[in-house]
Amino acid sequence: MAPNLPRHVVVDGSNIATEGRSHPSLKQLDEAVRAFMAEHSDHTVTVVVDATFGHRIDKSEVAAFDSAIDENELVCPPAGAIGRGDAFVLQIADKADAMILSNDSFQEFHGEYEWLFDEGRLMGGKPVPHVGWVFVLRSPVRGATSRRAFRGVKKSGAAASKKRAGRPSAAASAPLPVPKSPPPRRKIEPTAAAAPAKPSASVDQKRKSADALNPLLAFVEFVAHHPVG
Repeated sequence: MAPNLPRHVVVDGSNIATEGRSHPSLKQLDEAVRAFMAEHSDHTVTVVVDATFGHRIDKSEVAAFDSAIDENELVCPPAGAIGRGDAFVLQIADKADAMILSNDSFQEFHGEYEWLFDEGRLMGGKPVPHVGWVFVLRSPVRGATSRRAFRGVKKSGAAASKKRAGRPSAAASAPLPVPKSPPPRRKIEPTAAAAPAKPSASVDQKRKSADALNPLLAFVEFVAHHPVG
């Protein structure tokens, strides 16, 4: 294996245990994991099986399965997890930046986990008679389910973008209303004719002072022209 490949491997246990079989076999899964670890002893291996695995294996393997779960040799998704074991496998590999050992292509998740198509992120394995397990790098197979997955991600992304951008309300987008008649004008009441201005008190006083001075000047002139005696 190339040195630049991930050193953490997540095994799709349900898939490997069912390779070439109609029902999963814990024995086959154990053989595959041991063979892989023998070839890649420097790798960290996490084996994941789906929640129904213990109910589908042979009854003779149930006790060993329960023991492997208790010892954390096998990992099951939480009860009620959506997407069965596939989603859990992908989430672990995504978080650990790990490679996946599986013969599944995970088509329904291609739009969400595009790194599946990166070199070194997916490896397959098969038991070969008289040889044992053989592991090879592979690329996911595309198909109708894969195309739907990509379209679904694009649609959800576009919808999220529109939601973030926001839309104006219908009322805000409507044209401004056109008034049917001109606005009413303010009615100006006629005012009474302005009365002639009355002279102010200061003007009256000046006139009175001038009238008082006129007789006095006439008296002074009379005395000047007609001296007494």
